[in-house]
Amino acid sequence: MFKSLDVFKAAHAMGKHAAARQAVVAQNMANADTPGYQARDIKPFKELYQNDSGVGSMRATRAGHHGSSLESSGVAPGLATAEVSPNGNSVSVEEEMLKAVDVKRQHDRSVAIYKSALTVLRAAAAR
Repeated sequence: MFKSLDVFKAAHAMGKHAAARQAVVAQNMANADTPGYQARDIKPFKELYQNDSGVGSMRATRAGHHGSSLESSGVAPGLATAEVSPNGNSVSVEEEMLKAVDVKRQHDRSVAIYKSALTVLRAAAAR
């Protein structure tokens, strides 16, 4: 009946990405006063998930699915756009706080997707 449960793989990958990004955000905040430290960030989940063939691939099946144009963990320095302070540090605590909120939302979304898919699976198995 269920040959491939890619929704669970996607939710797991999203949760792992959120955890990795949270670690990078925390490291940036911990080094907010370190002279010469350059803020880092992780590529968005969408980009990493599309390039990862082992997790499964999302694909648009109709117009308006995943966006109107049928759109479908690398840590990178320089993705942050903060201004550099006189001591060479590019960490903006305010930006990092906003990233932390975004990470929490991503994690909550992955848990909600997992729970919803599990509910559907349980309902289908109960029949």
